[in-house]
Amino acid sequence: MRHDHDASVALLEQVNQALNERTPLRIQGGNSKAMLGRPVQGEVLDTRVHRGIVSYDPTELVLTARAGTPLAEIEAALQAQGQMLPFEPPHLGPEATLGGMVAVGLSGPRRPWAGSTRDYVLGTRVITGHGKLLRFGGEVMKNVAGYDLSRLMAGSFGCLGLLVEVSLKVLPKPRACHSLRLPMDAHQALGELAEWGQQPIPISAACHDGEALHLRLEGGEGSVASAVDRLGGQALDSRYWAELREQRLGFFAGDEPLWRLSLPNNTPLLNLPGRQLLDWAGAQRWLKSDAPAQTIRAAAAQVGGHATLFRQDPEPLQPLAEPLLRYHRNLKQQLDPQGIFNPGRLYADV
Repeated sequence: MRHDHDASVALLEQVNQALNERTPLRIQGGNSKAMLGRPVQGEVLDTRVHRGIVSYDPTELVLTARAGTPLAEIEAALQAQGQMLPFEPPHLGPEATLGGMVAVGLSGPRRPWAGSTRDYVLGTRVITGHGKLLRFGGEVMKNVAGYDLSRLMAGSFGCLGLLVEVSLKVLPKPRACHSLRLPMDAHQALGELAEWGQQPIPISAACHDGEALHLRLEGGEGSVASAVDRLGGQALDSRYWAELREQRLGFFAGDEPLWRLSLPNNTPLLNLPGRQLLDWAGAQRWLKSDAPAQTIRAAAAQVGGHATLFRQDPEPLQPLAEPLLRYHRNLKQQLDPQGIFNPGRLYADV
């Protein structure tokens, strides 16, 4: 493996060559999230030449690693110290990398209680569309004052720059964990979750699969034990949550279009054709449906949410309102003026 400096210089050289030749770049790590967003035409820039944990201080709860580092390697290092990435990022494939994790910004079942990927990004090193390797927020970049660049990179799908290194806040694993299954319908589950959300019940995951509500309780021994006594139900294998996060549950099988609905908390069940699986206590809903995109997007928008087609499609994301699209274009113009990084991955002209 090449030395850290050599690998970052090689990436910088590839970006500068692309800028000189005006060649678009398709940034990828393990390619485990290739089905998300719009297809990108461009020369492949593989981040995996630049891998490895740079520093990890368990007492400070901070880990810094290069963007091409396998996510599995990072989680193993944390596991050895009894720590974790609290937002449970989906891998969606064995080759998933740290850079891809931040770029797509997806979070797992603990998201409503612990926060998202973006919330745990402390700093980044990024190669910009000006051909410079900058650290945020150490170095200040002209014309982008006011942007929190590191957090903007989360969920940007590589459209704003090339992530080279990421520093993350990590947390200790909870002392006690118990999962259970409560048979009830989705309407009742949403009602119960709204009520329990006002009470000191240590819920850290909640999913309804059409037949039963699945809960994970995490925290101190005492609080978890008393919540189990109070709620009852049947014990559930804790591996359920990884299966849900990685979309390996039976619900996700098959070729029907898979939609992700992101909705405000406590939204009632939407009347849409197809099957639904409720995650994040109902704030993230998976929908398997052949209904027209317009119907699904309109239903989500009506309650203040949005819908994303989760498998590559000409227009996977809900179209942006004109003022929002203008912000996206302006940001892209500031950070990637020649438009070489993953052009069109999110929206056709961004």
